[in-house]
Amino acid sequence: MDDSLRQFALQVIQTEASAVGSAAAAIDERFGRAVEMILACRGAVLTSGVGKAGFIARKLSATLSSTGTPSHFLNPMDALHGDLGAIRSGDVVLILSYSGESDEVLRMLNLIKKLNHPVIAITCSDGNSLAKFSDIVLMLGRIEEACPLGLAPSATTTAMLALGDALALSVMKQRRFTAEDFALFHPAGQLGRKLIKVKEAMTFRLGENLPVASERLTVAQVLAETSKIKRRSGAVILVDEAGRMSGIFTDADLRRLLTERDGSALARPVSDVMKRNAKRVHEDTLASEVMAMMKEHRIDEVPVVDDQNRPVGLIDVQDLVVLKMFDVEPET
Repeated sequence: MDDSLRQFALQVIQTEASAVGSAAAAIDERFGRAVEMILACRGAVLTSGVGKAGFIARKLSATLSSTGTPSHFLNPMDALHGDLGAIRSGDVVLILSYSGESDEVLRMLNLIKKLNHPVIAITCSDGNSLAKFSDIVLMLGRIEEACPLGLAPSATTTAMLALGDALALSVMKQRRFTAEDFALFHPAGQLGRKLIKVKEAMTFRLGENLPVASERLTVAQVLAETSKIKRRSGAVILVDEAGRMSGIFTDADLRRLLTERDGSALARPVSDVMKRNAKRVHEDTLASEVMAMMKEHRIDEVPVVDDQNRPVGLIDVQDLVVLKMFDVEPET
């Protein structure tokens, strides 16, 4: 790479990093009031902007929606042609415009104020037209664009993105939005799948199709007992007299036992051949943790227990394959 090109590229990154740093000045009392206004919003947060700022507004709306705050994007031009009807009582409007003088934004703002909706502005200063008619102004300050002509929005939109994220995630924190909430809002995404708990992912459940047997039975009796279950698993959970898990007997254990060929394999007490210190997880464990356990120890089934070590389920590698948490099945 040409050294001058490398230096310019580095300069772009440094300029944008500096712009993000300057956005920290907007974290003041007005920022706190903006967080409180969004938390108190009884409707939705409508984000808006034109051009590159419009793209940042769309992203901010998506972040708000996915972290517990109802939101959607309002295009200023569409708003001037009927989409103002999308605004409902209780909505808050969040407008992004660095200059604060965009004609489409100001025309839309005029109508929004007539409808008496509260407005939060993310802009360069509190002296432009957008700021003057907004209820709360978050100021980015003077920012030089990274563009060699100083024209294409670059550093300004990067600063808007950072300040918008700070606002949305601060609201998320104040809502006490949990990992479980995030999983609920992202059921089809990889992030959401990783936050699914074992009790939600397992398909072998106590009282339905869970292979459980007493450790006092013989191998043959255990096989007969669990053969009544319609869906077969690759393991049986063994329990003691108190119903607590004492071990596990897998298909691999059965194969090893049958290779002894002494004619008495099936008559042996299962307690003699089961794994007593088998891996197990609590029902509130994340499915992603079980996936890591299966890969590390090369196992296909993991018993699921409650606080008293009583079996409540069994999570199988196929349960995680269905959730697309495995690229390939672990070796046995």
